[in-house]
Amino acid sequence: MSATGQPPRGAWTPEAARAFAERWLPAWTGNRPELLASFYTEDAFYADPAVPDGLTGREALLAYLRRLLARYPDWVWRQRRAVPLEDGFLNHWEADVPTAAGTLTIRGVCSVQLRGELIYRNEVFFDRSELLAAARGPRT
Repeated sequence: MSATGQPPRGAWTPEAARAFAERWLPAWTGNRPELLASFYTEDAFYADPAVPDGLTGREALLAYLRRLLARYPDWVWRQRRAVPLEDGFLNHWEADVPTAAGTLTIRGVCSVQLRGELIYRNEVFFDRSELLAAARGPRT
């Protein structure tokens, strides 16, 4: 570990990933896009199923997070486990997402690569079919 408590470049462990996730994942809850964006570098790359080609830069990410977190202010994210990667970790996560039809528990993974204490690349993967169906509402 470095003096800042972060592992040296390329040396992430499951324990270091868990410690980072304990600070980062709560920022996804409560509609606090500025707080969440503060975990990312100015030149960060972010992609998820809604933006598969990704977004580059903290400002583009912040604009996206403002819309996303406003839509899902009460979802709660948890780390299930982590697998070390170069400059970070593969985050196995689950999220409880309140919807009009009830709370969905969604599982997925994301790559989290860091420079120091900031994420420079975050790619999120999950099946969003249940979430989209809940957003459309019941079929009549």
